[in-house]
Amino acid sequence: MMNYFELYNLPEQFVIDLIKLKEHYQTLQKLTHPDRFASASEQQKRLYLTKNSQVNDAYSVLKSPVLRGEHLLIVRGVELPSEQDTVGDVEFLMEQMEWRESLDDASTEEALEKLVTDNFNILVTQEKVICELLSHNTDENNQAAAQELAKMKFMIKLANEIETKLDRITDS
Repeated sequence: MMNYFELYNLPEQFVIDLIKLKEHYQTLQKLTHPDRFASASEQQKRLYLTKNSQVNDAYSVLKSPVLRGEHLLIVRGVELPSEQDTVGDVEFLMEQMEWRESLDDASTEEALEKLVTDNFNILVTQEKVICELLSHNTDENNQAAAQELAKMKFMIKLANEIETKLDRITDS
């Protein structure tokens, strides 16, 4: 597996400089773009197409907090839990059910805006918790961070569902 932090010459940590990430992306894009190798052999074209694809994949991963956190854990050799593993967290399962119920019950723009705000605040808190956990590379912290990342995935999915419902209401 390729280490995207190394590819982008960034430290292996959860908090990264997103401006530096974008600058490195633009540089790597220019260096590996297939159009630069139009007159190259077919083998070289394939090689640079693969490199360019890796640059794009790495950028997508590193700019996303969830994917970056998961990649960091993989680089550290941590096995990520499956999505079903969060079901073992009964408290979080109950919260999921409450959020789903709140979303189902929300029928006004104001109610949905409140859900957007609440969800955003939870995501900010989750990111801080994950940042703290990943700043200490221990088995216990890495496992806890993996669980928090799985929860964060749910919250992002919920945020998208809230936005979709909000869009339907405001477009009506």
